[in-house]
Amino acid sequence: MSCGAIALILGVVGCPGTHDLRQGTTAPSAADPAQIELVESAPIETTLDRADVPNASEVWPKMIDRATRTLDVSQFYASEAEGDLAKTSLLAPVVSAIERAAARGVRVRFLVERIFVEEYPTTLDRLRAAKVDVHIIAFGKLAGGIQHAKYFVVDGTESFIGSQNFDWRALAHIHEIGARIRSPVIAGALSDVFETDWALAGGANDSQRVHAHAERTTRAATGEELTFVASPRGWLPDEGASELDAILGLLSRAKERVDLQVLHHSKANRDHSTFTTLDDALRSAAARGVRVRLLVSHWGSKPGSPARGTLDAIQKTPNVEVRIFTIPPWSGGDIPFARVAHAKYLVVDRGVAWIGTSNWEGDYFLKSRNVGIVIAGGKVPAQLDGVFEGAWSSAYAAPLSPTAGGAGPP
Repeated sequence: MSCGAIALILGVVGCPGTHDLRQGTTAPSAADPAQIELVESAPIETTLDRADVPNASEVWPKMIDRATRTLDVSQFYASEAEGDLAKTSLLAPVVSAIERAAARGVRVRFLVERIFVEEYPTTLDRLRAAKVDVHIIAFGKLAGGIQHAKYFVVDGTESFIGSQNFDWRALAHIHEIGARIRSPVIAGALSDVFETDWALAGGANDSQRVHAHAERTTRAATGEELTFVASPRGWLPDEGASELDAILGLLSRAKERVDLQVLHHSKANRDHSTFTTLDDALRSAAARGVRVRLLVSHWGSKPGSPARGTLDAIQKTPNVEVRIFTIPPWSGGDIPFARVAHAKYLVVDRGVAWIGTSNWEGDYFLKSRNVGIVIAGGKVPAQLDGVFEGAWSSAYAAPLSPTAGGAGPP
């Protein structure tokens, strides 16, 4: 995609230069071209691990070990393995890296959603013991949903956004996709969300918003235009960063292909109300002749569920194909809440992509805290589409079978 096309899509100007993402560790200035790389987690005993995409279990400790001043982490929950599984946990080096950061004087703040604090207290207690400042946010009392975002920011310059929870299972037994971004602009936009939620968790008035950084779009050295987006509307430091609006814009401009991998795609909200916005946008693209492919986890296709009804209905639309992504069990035994495809990303025409933390249900965009990055041009969208193609054509993806008794809600 040309620089002019990128500018037309995102409303930005200028063409990036060239730079190797793996060069150097000095803090970039706001004027430096951004750097981005895909980061994955592939379930062990599968063929999904890609040689061209680094693993989160390797990237996270290195990022944290580079911290010299600040480390801000926002997660849904924190869960380390216990018993014999702890001996081989890939999260253990990450927790140790955080402890090292705190020990060398880095200010470490860790924010989590309240609903899982009692179920998973051990890791948070360990972080507190290491002098990490832990805040708990009850996002449901604020907006009606949950704090579902998964990200961290190092020294205000480097950040990670992805589907990986702070969970040992996410690094070894779940299919995940994220992005490591080296840019003060993106880190600044993320920091505004973090500071807002940190203040709200600390008892600030519900109207509290921190908007200290004016920019949320930057240029990458490898040709990508990067734009930070977030949810939900009404709770953003910059309401122009609406993630839902950005995704709808990408779908409306699709010309040939839409490739989407998500945990769930559903028109039903948790309160049984309907949310058709994203489903309508996918159908609209298909009606224009765009080839739409949905790769959805087996968790999102349970017969009788609202999500399954949504999939049954949309797969009847011309130009739409649905496949179900099933990760086989681990040879070492059953692992609850694991062995699943949990990634959340979208690629349009192989030239523009979204990577985020939102499942495709209304509550995640309208009531819950989530974050994402829109990537236009450069190498990453095509590389991400390669990830999709690999998963789509793998032995773990199969066509959605018709549900007995009808398709459910239209």
